[in-house]
Amino acid sequence: MLDTLLLIAGLLTALTAGIFFAYSVSVNGGLHRLKDGEYIRAMQSINVVIQNPLFFLAFMGPIILLPLVAFLHGVGSGQFLDLIAASVIYIVGSFGLTVFGNVPLNDKLAKVDSEHMDDTELAKARAAFEKPWNLLHEIRTIASVIALALVFSACLL
Repeated sequence: MLDTLLLIAGLLTALTAGIFFAYSVSVNGGLHRLKDGEYIRAMQSINVVIQNPLFFLAFMGPIILLPLVAFLHGVGSGQFLDLIAASVIYIVGSFGLTVFGNVPLNDKLAKVDSEHMDDTELAKARAAFEKPWNLLHEIRTIASVIALALVFSACLL
């Protein structure tokens, strides 16, 4: 049972790291090439579509499962430190940054009415969103990958 929980925790962490990584190496570059109004509308659409049960399962599952499997392995086990570190890094660096950084930027962008803005307003709205959002995204991507590496390490012990 414990191995199954660790496998599921690792799989969900991997799915989130994969989503973030793929976004970093493909989607962000493609979006950056769009004109300001197109970029804003595309991000608004993505921010709505991403809110679905499969994403939430992959994204929120590790918040519960990583600490759970750490404590089930026991404080004295070799896996405990790796899994606690993975838990903290994931919860703070992936989940926390998303909830307290990316989501507020998404919410602000959702209120932008790009259809009724001139080019200067569009450029300003994009600038207020794109650079800070991408920075937070890169940090949460790195955090997710580090958390996943720690889960792999725990599996090897």
